[in-house]
Amino acid sequence: MKRTLGRSGIESSAVGMGCWAIGGPWTYDGSPAGWSEVDDSESIRAIHAALDMGANFFDTAANYGCGYSERILGQALKGRRGEGIIATKFGDQIDEVTKNARPYADPPETAPVADHLREDLEQSLQRLDTDYIDVYQLHVWGYDVEKSLEIRMVLEDLVQQGKIRCYGWSTDRPDAVRAFAEGENCSVVQQQLNIFDGVDEILEICDQYDLASINRGPLGMGLLTGNFVPDTSFPDDDVRAHAEWFVGLVDGHPNPEWLQKLEQVREILTSEERTLAQGALAWIWARSGRTIPIPGFKTVAQVQENAGAMDFGPLSTDQMSEIDAILEKNR
Repeated sequence: MKRTLGRSGIESSAVGMGCWAIGGPWTYDGSPAGWSEVDDSESIRAIHAALDMGANFFDTAANYGCGYSERILGQALKGRRGEGIIATKFGDQIDEVTKNARPYADPPETAPVADHLREDLEQSLQRLDTDYIDVYQLHVWGYDVEKSLEIRMVLEDLVQQGKIRCYGWSTDRPDAVRAFAEGENCSVVQQQLNIFDGVDEILEICDQYDLASINRGPLGMGLLTGNFVPDTSFPDDDVRAHAEWFVGLVDGHPNPEWLQKLEQVREILTSEERTLAQGALAWIWARSGRTIPIPGFKTVAQVQENAGAMDFGPLSTDQMSEIDAILEKNR
């Protein structure tokens, strides 16, 4: 399965690999923001497994592990750079020694991100061991829309220089997406999207402006894999123990309402011998032909399961309608 990265014309696999977890432990402004300990050798084997299965889109960020995720991805793609599409993100100040990321200013929505953008890009290029980045994304969700236009101008210049191929914004705010999309080489938006969560208007904007929808949280931070119960807890250095901003978690535990809904649609999602995770990805593909979900991973087995979802393809129109009826969705 292939998808096109909006107006850039770059062809990508229909599923990408989210590289947040392989950054290991780190903090954002002092609060745990990683996914606990990680095995670097396993991470690299997992990236190679993804490539071997035809999954060539890798989404990372300077923040993830405070540069560590980018370094691991760069190591894994050494000698295979031409096979992979690298998407990374910018917008915060990182310290690779203390493993802490923080905004460039307070409030972060008005920080002078444009002033640091070129230097941030050069540092990401060095960590990734590459001379260009395919997709460069603003990573400050609530950034001021007017100030973002300064960033957009710099990004357009970086495209002309050949440093990046296209760009986008990781945000769920329709007004921000519309503003950024006026840029000639804005080709993607990264939005929260899964069977229980997402902003439909952003998918409509993607159609209007010819953008790809890169989907973070496609498996609900793991909740949609079927591996959790209501009293599941997470280590203190796992972001899920602290992610009050994510509606799929309540006080550091899986949202019981989500788990209940998952059981209601389990039979449909696991049709044709799909796993629950594969069914959740299939729902996203059926939701829009512009979607590229980026489930996270730590192991080869997780990558194989997620990349294997492409063998089944999207859910059918009838299955989507049945899920809508069960969840009382009205589109």
